[in-house]
Amino acid sequence: MSETTARAPQAAPAIPKRAWQALVVLLLGMCIALLDTTIVNVALPTIRQTLGASESTLSWIISGYALAFGLALIPAGRLGDRIGHKWVFFTGIALFTMASFACGFAANDTQLVIARVVQGLAGGIFVPAVTAFIQLLFPAQARGKAFAIMGAVIGVSSALGPIIGGLIIQAFGEENGWRGVFFVNLPIGVITLVAAVFLLPARRELAAGAPDAQPRGGIDWIGLVLVSGAFVALLVPLIQGQDEGWPLWTYVTIAGGVVLLALFGLWEVSYTRRGKSPLVPPTLFKHPAFTGGVILALVYFAAFTSIFFTISLLWQSGLGHTALESGAVSIPFAIGSILGSSQSNRLSQKLGRTVLTIGTALVSIGLIWLWLALVLTPASDLTNWELIAPLFIAGVGNGFFIAPNAQFIVATVDKRDAGAASGVISAVQRIGSAVGIAIIGSVLFGSLVISGPSQDAVATGFTHAAGSAMMVSAIFAVAAFLLVFALPKRVATWGGGAPGAPGAGKPGAGASGDSAGKPGAPVHAASENPTGRE
Repeated sequence: MSETTARAPQAAPAIPKRAWQALVVLLLGMCIALLDTTIVNVALPTIRQTLGASESTLSWIISGYALAFGLALIPAGRLGDRIGHKWVFFTGIALFTMASFACGFAANDTQLVIARVVQGLAGGIFVPAVTAFIQLLFPAQARGKAFAIMGAVIGVSSALGPIIGGLIIQAFGEENGWRGVFFVNLPIGVITLVAAVFLLPARRELAAGAPDAQPRGGIDWIGLVLVSGAFVALLVPLIQGQDEGWPLWTYVTIAGGVVLLALFGLWEVSYTRRGKSPLVPPTLFKHPAFTGGVILALVYFAAFTSIFFTISLLWQSGLGHTALESGAVSIPFAIGSILGSSQSNRLSQKLGRTVLTIGTALVSIGLIWLWLALVLTPASDLTNWELIAPLFIAGVGNGFFIAPNAQFIVATVDKRDAGAASGVISAVQRIGSAVGIAIIGSVLFGSLVISGPSQDAVATGFTHAAGSAMMVSAIFAVAAFLLVFALPKRVATWGGGAPGAPGAGKPGAGASGDSAGKPGAPVHAASENPTGRE
């Protein structure tokens, strides 16, 4: 009898009602972060017109947000481990809401860029708390369901962004509509703040159930300063260089960025040898497959996050369509991405790495098709009908790739390093978005030649420039396809995590970058942005 009892399957533990209430609060925060990344694309042409914003400013509005977001992820997760994720989440949402207010009231392009950078920083502060709380609040058997709900909310928020942005601009006009795109965050932010105070558990309430959640060390501030300085030094000339004719300082700054990256690597090695917890553990890069996977994440996110930056400017500034019509162009991609994401977990379990190969192949085909459509179709004949099929194909491929990609990259390292690897990948994805916009923006505006004042000349010039930019995006996509083969063919799963679930190791590790090191911890990590558009 005792043997039979011992072998009987254990009933799934009951999930407290408060856990689901907390999840609603967390997903409200995730919603505004993802909504804001995609909603801004359709506002760029009206910002350009009403503020007289420069071409580089448009790139900064997207790249500045993405870079600040990425660089804040790991230290914010570590800080949450130390002081509790509730108030880190609250602070990030409060800062995001205030930055949204500042964006909406910006009097010039400089104020808008600064507010967007602060907004990205705030997003990077509160997003790690979402995955950390799910790890802390939900038992292993239910965690997959919680992450699936999160993925659905992210997908819907990202898909609705361009449409909501187009509707707001259509309703309030070009002068005030783009400001409304930022103001839409305010009521959601205030509701989230109030709900967070009452519904998110404090650190002491979680301590008894998560004794292993204590951090292993402090935050590597010098490492953070070095890597932040390196990427800023690389991005500034990439964005400003085209506007200013590539003067000497742009090349000097790029060289300085490379030097800072080298110093960052040396510092991380030294910091680790002293027994401290580095921002990016050097041991990760002892695995060649992980290095290839990180490059894959950087290149892939550079490839497709710039698609709608290019299309929005072409559709509105070049072809004279409304913001709503521009937002509608993205619908096939969004639908394809949601469909692909819904099948990606099942396919990754059945096909292994092949699902990533198929995903990047479809994205490559879609972007090459888009490039050919822009090059071969006269500007006067270009409509959204020419873009529906390639955008849908690219969207399906994106859905196949986004959810499982991180778990395959994390699987290239030792179990004890899974959490750190997850944090690095999340940051690299955002940095890849920033780098992609910087490069694509430089190509787009650098190749923009308008031969006369007529609308036909403007349309032709923008269509040619968009074709050049889309070609670079397609090249990035093909490079990502080739880099997929650096990853393992299959991934092993440990313990009760759901396949594809963000986060790894101890609670919060997926966001903070702390190493896991415990059997039974899932090695999976998923992007916070399944559509990836920044």
